[in-house]
Amino acid sequence: MKKVPFKILIYLLLYYLSVYPVFAQVEAISGQGYFNEFKNSEGSEERFVFFFNTPNRYSENSAYDWLDAVNVYLNNSEKIKDSLAITHYKLVQSQIHHDLGDYDKSLAIAKELYGNKESLDDDTIAMLLELMDITYSKLELYADQIEIRKEKKELGIDENVAFYDIYSALGLHRDAMNDYFRQEKKNVGEKDYYGQAVFWNNVGTYLRLDKSYPTALRNYKKAHGFVNVYLNDVIADKSDKQETDSKVLRAIIDGNIGKCHVLLKQFEEAIPYLERSIDSIKVYNAGIFSSELVENKLEIAGCYLQLQDFEKATDYLSDGTRPITLENVLKKNRLLASYYDRTNNFQNASIYYKRNMRIRDSIKENQSDLRQQQLAAVVGEDKADAERMMEEQRAALEKSKNDMIAKDEKISLVFISLIFTLLGFAGLVYAYLKSIKNQRLIAEQKHIIENSLIEKDSLLKEIHHRVKNNLQMVSSLLSLQTKNTRSKAAIEALEEGKSRVKAMALIHQKLYQHDDLSVIEMQGYIESLINSVQSVYKKGGHKINITIDAEDVELDIDRAIPFGLILNELVSNSFKYAFPTSEDDGKIYIHLRKIADQDGFFEYTDNGIGLPEDTDERANASMGIRLMNRLVNQLQSKLNIDKTSEGVRFWFNFK
Repeated sequence: MKKVPFKILIYLLLYYLSVYPVFAQVEAISGQGYFNEFKNSEGSEERFVFFFNTPNRYSENSAYDWLDAVNVYLNNSEKIKDSLAITHYKLVQSQIHHDLGDYDKSLAIAKELYGNKESLDDDTIAMLLELMDITYSKLELYADQIEIRKEKKELGIDENVAFYDIYSALGLHRDAMNDYFRQEKKNVGEKDYYGQAVFWNNVGTYLRLDKSYPTALRNYKKAHGFVNVYLNDVIADKSDKQETDSKVLRAIIDGNIGKCHVLLKQFEEAIPYLERSIDSIKVYNAGIFSSELVENKLEIAGCYLQLQDFEKATDYLSDGTRPITLENVLKKNRLLASYYDRTNNFQNASIYYKRNMRIRDSIKENQSDLRQQQLAAVVGEDKADAERMMEEQRAALEKSKNDMIAKDEKISLVFISLIFTLLGFAGLVYAYLKSIKNQRLIAEQKHIIENSLIEKDSLLKEIHHRVKNNLQMVSSLLSLQTKNTRSKAAIEALEEGKSRVKAMALIHQKLYQHDDLSVIEMQGYIESLINSVQSVYKKGGHKINITIDAEDVELDIDRAIPFGLILNELVSNSFKYAFPTSEDDGKIYIHLRKIADQDGFFEYTDNGIGLPEDTDERANASMGIRLMNRLVNQLQSKLNIDKTSEGVRFWFNFK
């Protein structure tokens, strides 16, 4: 082999040293200038593909710079009426607004494109529907999100349409986790480390939202281990986007681990995870609005408040981060109020407390709560129909399989039956999708009606609450009067009046605590009433066994108040007079039955010393018996009294 002359080697070395800086400069520009490379691309299609395939595209230039450039290209395309370019730039424009957290603007542009979807190719429609899907989720418009996902399935864009995240957003966290685990676990390969990390992170999130914090923490750490294995696997061929996505996923998992530690009151353990998550999201998700970033900053501010490090807490609370969701707005106001409260700036603390009170009491929140109830019903119906149809299809296929194995000679007949079954299934799907439009119209009308009913229920609850408070005030006034009265008879009369007032107050308390304001559940009311009477009359040495049989009986307020006052009189008399000695083994039995469209029946018995012989003469003079007779008359009935050898029995029928 010939040797290369030394002089030639010197010339080659000098040439390399002269051109190396140029190559280095070109490489630096191509590696870092995403925005310039976007602008230097040829035509709308090339820019469109480059934009959506570039990870961390806002690392050097902000999203606003990209938006300004896209607006210029869009205006030029509209002038020359280039419909394809207009579509490309509007979809990019919608994505940038979404990245900035301006979801309303993003959705408005996407809807405009959606109106002309017939002119779009399949790939563009898929990207548009995916963007609309996540934007509806951010805006909590779950009914519209469901429609988009159904369309994705109809167009073959996504065969496995699921609603786990919607169920969880509506508060059905445990159902979401169970369905997600059952349907998705089998689709994640054992060596698919990235897929395993995503799966266990989602399971952990459902458990955390369901307040199973220790179990959620274990699943998050399992996800953290899988994503680290994926990132450290040098054999696997990963694109730049996959590398960036996995690092963002690890940052999200770090934040979730920190949140679990916060919920477990382990504030010092939470801070390193939250800080690492914040730093990574800023680097690998630069320029994109991130709800995880906002939540992590609020969580770490709360940790420093708990640790009395107010300086670091204020650094995170005043860094200009703007929460978008109502939950994060309330949380930031609550943290600021807590900070000012701890630093004795009570005036500012009061301002933030009042802001949260106004938000909670706003009509929008009430409407949001009602909307969630309606959407929960829609999702529940959709889930039930889907499961039923899947079960029908599974049964039909299983039947066909068994018939073919058992009867080979009838295979053609079984095949025809299967075809008819599938046609019937398709007809059910078509009828269901067609009925969705009608259901939406009905839901809008139902929304208006239920909104009025909720407002009415809120007012009724407030009225019952105030009536209860007023009755308690009357009871307190009677107590004060008792302390200033020396007459034993007057004191007893005041105590009896106080007990009757408490019985009526308890009615109103049960009403505003019950979801149905029209009726009162009598079993719980009677138990509460007896506890109130016992606290006044029962002595420590007495052994009185009380049996209440009023399960599943509900009465309206017009009947419940007379019943409450009658029971108050009967129980009070039993405690005061029926068992004079502490050795008595007292028994009280209360029986109440009411069946719809039939007469009700009430019975009260005790095994005490019974009524005196001159009960009939005393009835006209006794305040208690006269009161009970009048109350029974209000129930359109007559009070019956039976004297037995052991105690007494009161009973009557009522409408």
